[in-house]
Amino acid sequence: MHTQVLAVNRLSRQQLLGWTAVFGSAFCFYLATLIIRWSQPYVAIDTSFFVFSRFLLGFVAVCLTMAWKREPLRPSRYHYLLGRTVANCIAVFCFYKAVEVASVAEANILNMTYPLFVALFSWVLIREQRDGVAVGIVLIAFVGVWMVLAPSGAASGVGTGLHNIWGFTSGFTAAFAIIYLNLSRKYHSSQTILFFMFGLGALIMALLFHRSLFLPNPRELFFLFSCSVAGVAGQYLLTYGFLYVTAVEGAVISSTRILLAAILGPLLVADPMLSLSGWFGALLIFSANVSLARRRARLAH
Repeated sequence: MHTQVLAVNRLSRQQLLGWTAVFGSAFCFYLATLIIRWSQPYVAIDTSFFVFSRFLLGFVAVCLTMAWKREPLRPSRYHYLLGRTVANCIAVFCFYKAVEVASVAEANILNMTYPLFVALFSWVLIREQRDGVAVGIVLIAFVGVWMVLAPSGAASGVGTGLHNIWGFTSGFTAAFAIIYLNLSRKYHSSQTILFFMFGLGALIMALLFHRSLFLPNPRELFFLFSCSVAGVAGQYLLTYGFLYVTAVEGAVISSTRILLAAILGPLLVADPMLSLSGWFGALLIFSANVSLARRRARLAH
């Protein structure tokens, strides 16, 4: 009996650590976007430089971690690793670009539509996973997206301009990144996936946007490093947290970034406040993400 109690207590502590880590990842990803917005009055740094810095710092962190653990690099299915890298690279670039040209709240809410696109792609590409109810949930969620981007009027300060294409593209390509991640996990360790994602990602950004990269001064370095630390910390916290939480719990906690963006945006970066319909739309997206995760878990059993 005493052994069972200890086991339950240990499980509860691990679960609490998992919840804290996943919520910390959501906050770190949001913090990275805040830092980009906070930097704009003080420095002129292109989006590509922020993305490159995040990947470069992540690559250094992965290399140090693998060396410390003496974990070997064992890649096998290179096309999965490359697909994950390219999709994630595009998703992060579009996400940060959305922060630059739109509001922080819009960028985060649209980026968190990736579970909806995952459900749609699974229905189209994987016959065994075709689920009409899930498609219905996705369609309702896209009504919520519209309510966020085009609520009752100009008073909300949010509109359906072309700048929102960046946010939609980040959610769209992040879905491909998640699909490739799930495929890669069957053959590779998390560190191997991160090694290629960060390393190749930094190389791709350097090759495509080398003219935007320069030797930063102390102020520029501060914003680049702070944003990169937040992004990399978010990635590691998410990886750690999902070891101890269920998929449903992870989806619920990760999706709190939608609510964080809606609540904190007006306070921290002077984002326009969401109208009542905008709030309802954000809650629809949040609820859809949670419902899809619960349905996947139920069908898996």
